[in-house]
Amino acid sequence: MRISQNALLRGTLGIAISVVAVIILVGSVDIGAALQVLATASPAWIAVMFVTTTVDIGARGARWRALLAPIARLPYRRVLGYTYIGYLANNVLPARLGELYRSHALGEGEGVSRPTVLGTVVVERVVDTVMVVAIASVAVLVLSVRGVMTSAVLLGLAFVSLLVIALGLGMAAHRLPGADRVAAIIARRPRLLELARRLRVGLAVAGRPRVVAAALAFSAFAWAASTGTFLAAGQAVGVELTVAQAALLTSGVALVSIVPSGPGYVGTFELTVVAIADGFGIPRDSAFALGLLVHLMILLTTSVGGVIAMLAFRRRHAAAAAEAEGLEGGEPAP
Repeated sequence: MRISQNALLRGTLGIAISVVAVIILVGSVDIGAALQVLATASPAWIAVMFVTTTVDIGARGARWRALLAPIARLPYRRVLGYTYIGYLANNVLPARLGELYRSHALGEGEGVSRPTVLGTVVVERVVDTVMVVAIASVAVLVLSVRGVMTSAVLLGLAFVSLLVIALGLGMAAHRLPGADRVAAIIARRPRLLELARRLRVGLAVAGRPRVVAAALAFSAFAWAASTGTFLAAGQAVGVELTVAQAALLTSGVALVSIVPSGPGYVGTFELTVVAIADGFGIPRDSAFALGLLVHLMILLTTSVGGVIAMLAFRRRHAAAAAEAEGLEGGEPAP
């Protein structure tokens, strides 16, 4: 899979942002005190975190399968595997390049057009962002939060509006005024025209109300599990969070993830948690321990699951290649 120059620049910017976030954290948090808080974390609540994180990822896999259904009906287990592969790639690549990688992996592994798969990922991102902004908006109202977080939510609402408009334009691009002229220009490059057509096929799933409703339902379930992870982490390190506070932490971290960052959102994740928790009156050291615990659980769960899924993917790929080679050589498939 080739990575464009734009993606490389975005990745470089993401790493730079993460470095700045880490520098700010080191200067504003007593790392030693935070690690002492983390060392006293309750194993029982950590086990609960593992369950909620696994449920969260499982719901996201189900959401992607629902979006893919109009294009290709794939087994849930395999779609979940590709979801884990995408998370693993995000853990080692900057600027969410894992989204491109999982699209490539599923397209290659299941024989589906990769631009079409990428179109469903774009729709998934729009659905996810809509849900996150909705959760953050409700949490801000319930907690009567003012200042930076309110501004972030307003920016999120504006961003969602732009995403929905862009998605609509992408779906209906061939019907817009001047589309024939643009198509005639693009037609000089048939490959580009075909890529655009396949991408539009993936985007078109957003025009199916039942599919979108299912995606929203799975998103709600996933974010409820994410909120549960923060609640359990708070209990693990002795920080009492309300549901609204945990929801704001969850959605706040998700909103910040829109900004390019380094691999696994290192630095930006913890800094966001500390900044939001500071508004609740939670000590910075405890907030950092809380954010670090949640982040480590997510990284561990997705990395282990991603490695297992990657090994399974390669095993299936090798078996399919061996079968094809056997058929070409006139030998019966095993």
